[in-house]
Amino acid sequence: MPRLSSGTAAQLPASVRQPGYDRRACGVGIVHLGIGAFHRAHQAVYTDDVLSETGGDWAICGVSLRQRSVQAQLDPQDGLYCVVERDGSGDARRIIGAVTETLFAPDDPVALVARMADPGTRIVSLTVTEKGYCHDPASGRLKLDDPGIARDLRDPAKPSTAIGFLVAALAARRRAGHSPFTVMSCDNLPHNGKMLAGLVEAYAHQLDPSLAGWIGREGAFPSTMVDRIVPATTDEDRAAIETQLGLQDEGVVVCEPFRQWVIEDRFTQGRPAWEDAGAQLVEDVAPFEDMKLRLLNGSHSMLAYLGYLAGYETVAETMANADFEKLVRRYMQEEAEPTLALPTGVDTDGYQEQLIQRFKNPALKHRTWQIAMDGSQKLPQRLLSVIRKQMECGGSFELASLAVAAWMRYASGRDETGQGIDVRDPLAERLAALAADVDGNADGEPEALVASYLTVKEVFGEDLPRSEAFREALGGALTRLYAEGARKTVSKTAAS
Repeated sequence: MPRLSSGTAAQLPASVRQPGYDRRACGVGIVHLGIGAFHRAHQAVYTDDVLSETGGDWAICGVSLRQRSVQAQLDPQDGLYCVVERDGSGDARRIIGAVTETLFAPDDPVALVARMADPGTRIVSLTVTEKGYCHDPASGRLKLDDPGIARDLRDPAKPSTAIGFLVAALAARRRAGHSPFTVMSCDNLPHNGKMLAGLVEAYAHQLDPSLAGWIGREGAFPSTMVDRIVPATTDEDRAAIETQLGLQDEGVVVCEPFRQWVIEDRFTQGRPAWEDAGAQLVEDVAPFEDMKLRLLNGSHSMLAYLGYLAGYETVAETMANADFEKLVRRYMQEEAEPTLALPTGVDTDGYQEQLIQRFKNPALKHRTWQIAMDGSQKLPQRLLSVIRKQMECGGSFELASLAVAAWMRYASGRDETGQGIDVRDPLAERLAALAADVDGNADGEPEALVASYLTVKEVFGEDLPRSEAFREALGGALTRLYAEGARKTVSKTAAS
């Protein structure tokens, strides 16, 4: 079957929306590091809407830092791909044209630095996941001993990490007398703009303190909050869209209809009119960011670890169990919501109900295993932030602790049936070794496993391991998970 491309797009069914602008007339204004499924279903869609409305030189150069797969998917298709919005009522399909160029960074890092340093590039955005920032999640500081960072500092002209590329390109802009581009993180990290600025300046300081000072004075690192559920695309998805389009699309992305983007309106070189596509431009992203991280992402992690241990493959399957739904509702209402300081008029009850319905969407096959990835990087902002806030005010953190305990059992690498778990995490080997060092933890020594895992300062920091109340909450929850299993533990906890 023919491949989707500029030359074959005319064959698409009339029901499939196509870009309403001349892609050839749009220069590249955005370089995006980490062009995975989420970016293609989120920021690229907003940008495609703006280009359709007003045009402009805001096309995207999408960059893969680690894997060639996305370039292999999109290059033969001239950057075109289909976004499928899916819920119980059916599918809505549209072709996205905002990505006009793709690069695989390891092929030619110097060329990528040059693309970013080009004066036409006004924004460099990122979705590299938490681990792509090479930082300590507990403190937010750059890990100078990270192998990638150490390598880049030895050869800064040919970087491999996102931080290394940003600084190399900013340094080139400075040498050429150009203003810095705006650096915009779109990852689920607290205060992601401020944090990224600190990482970039810390790295730059190692090379040239005056460069770090220039970046701090002249640069802009707006914070953002992004929200859309985007499961991994499956072979089944690709086969279905091929039938629907009459063309082969290797870059297809499946997602929910809901989308949200809150952006701190601070840019050095202008920006697309994303507000015309539904984005919210605000002075302070932090309240929205906290709401999303603690309510949505915290609940998602809770469902991922407990749901996986209970034998559920997807979030929708997990939420079909009324006990899990009740547990998540209680967590959001009793523990997460009280930690938030939101602007007047924000409907938290409505937001939580919307989240429940999104989690229950039966058309999205969002795997618990996928959400469970990189837990050591996600827990500090999603769940441990809630626990810390509740500790400060003497509130309850029982349910958040249960989710953390479920992560501990999951990360130990063995499920409730004794089968191995494919744990994908930057600290996977270390976590497995810590679990193995606890003699007989699977047979009833969960408190020893808690003590062992609390030595991981990158996750728990210095404060939480010293809290007796936190240790007791984790020990009790993990004891119940080993003794009774996830389903029974959730049932009893939800009813209490």
